Amino acid sequence: MIALIPFIVLIALLVGCISVFGNATLDGASQVSLIIASGVSVLIGWLNKRLSWENLDKEITAKVANCTPSIIILLLIGAIGGTWMVSGIVPTMIYYGLQILSPQWFLVSTCIICAIVSLMIGSSWTTIATVGVALLGVGNALGFSNGWTAGAIISGAYFGDKLSPLSDTTVLASSVVGTPLFTHIKYMMLTTVPTFLVTLTIFLVTGLLMDVSGEGDVALFMDGLSHTFVISPWLLLVPLVICLMIIKRWPSLVVLFLAVIIAGIVALIVQPDRIREIAGNNGLPNFLALYEGVIRSCYDSTSISTGISALDKLVTTRGMGGMMPTVWLIISAQVFAGALTAAGQLEDIMAYFQRMVRGTTSLVASSVGSAIFLNITTADQFLSIILTSSMFKNMYAKMGYEPRLLSRSCEDGGTVTSVLVPWNTCGLTQSTVLGVATLTYLPYCFFNLLSPIVSISVAAIGWKIKRKINGGQEN
Repeated sequence: MIALIPFIVLIALLVGCISVFGNATLDGASQVSLIIASGVSVLIGWLNKRLSWENLDKEITAKVANCTPSIIILLLIGAIGGTWMVSGIVPTMIYYGLQILSPQWFLVSTCIICAIVSLMIGSSWTTIATVGVALLGVGNALGFSNGWTAGAIISGAYFGDKLSPLSDTTVLASSVVGTPLFTHIKYMMLTTVPTFLVTLTIFLVTGLLMDVSGEGDVALFMDGLSHTFVISPWLLLVPLVICLMIIKRWPSLVVLFLAVIIAGIVALIVQPDRIREIAGNNGLPNFLALYEGVIRSCYDSTSISTGISALDKLVTTRGMGGMMPTVWLIISAQVFAGALTAAGQLEDIMAYFQRMVRGTTSLVASSVGSAIFLNITTADQFLSIILTSSMFKNMYAKMGYEPRLLSRSCEDGGTVTSVLVPWNTCGLTQSTVLGVATLTYLPYCFFNLLSPIVSISVAAIGWKIKRKINGGQEN
């Protein structure tokens, strides 16, 4: 199929980039690969006389514009990473976490904690950028690899996000399909809860069987944190206040902005020595030095000396500036998505998915597969959900299936797999925030990997799937 040529080119280029550049692939090589693949898409569309330059400009502009809120959120998360570290909020969370969490129960506890927080606030991104970062530090101290810890964090965060009535994707999936919100959530539980239980079982068994060697680092890390930062349970009020704001459904951008401002003020009051350390010895008056330190913690890389090399790496942050390669990659991915749409190749591939439908299993598999494919091609989970629902909505209705089956399929395929795609906005954000490459944590995100499989399996056995036939219903 000609429409697949741009994807084949992209995959070949990315494989070559990973082989040559390794972990530095996202610093520029992946972006160039996406632009080249976009050029291939445009060339094919032009040769087939299906592409107009006006439409190409329109599609690319629209795609880039749609991801602007994600870019702003990403930059604010970068600022949160710096200010929450320098203010002692994250170090305090790590310090107390090391006292509470034991190695045997760490992975399953991490998954549950992130699930509860995400369920309460409805945001996997905020959960991972705050609690997740702290738990990654705890995992490092306990001797767990970043892949395992990040997998537990992401699995829990996306479970909570998926079932939370405060979640953007949950509200979006139910609204675009026309399913009442709580009907959608209740129906999702049939696939989501069993998947999460299997995920918890894997993390529990792994934690009990895994021989971690970092227990000796716990006391060392706690001592280093307590000597470098002012550690106080009062600092935990900041994440609590932020959670309350989100529960009250304050706008995400407002909450994240306030999270930066509050942490900056706390840093000036509680950690002035660390702020001066970041500013450096530049001869400025004390007030200006503190001002420079806070601003730098927002946008620049920060390095704080604790006397322990492993801990120094943990408390190092990249600020808003560290998010710029990710922003660049998001824009490049949207250019690729715009080219595919303008050249008609995305439409061709979606038509192929629809032709595969024969019955319940193939219908759900096609819609789940479509959502995954759109996560890869459009690089955005919101577009994945919207496009999948619009393509299959009439087909579900024509075949007599309830809308809630489609809204669930959109989430089972779209919401949870977005974080597994290296160039998707979710995959880019979480890998950048956690400092763990997407392909490093991907094998351990059991909830995200199993969700599409469980969704299709439930459809295959027909559990709780109702179909209208001649005015009646068949269970």
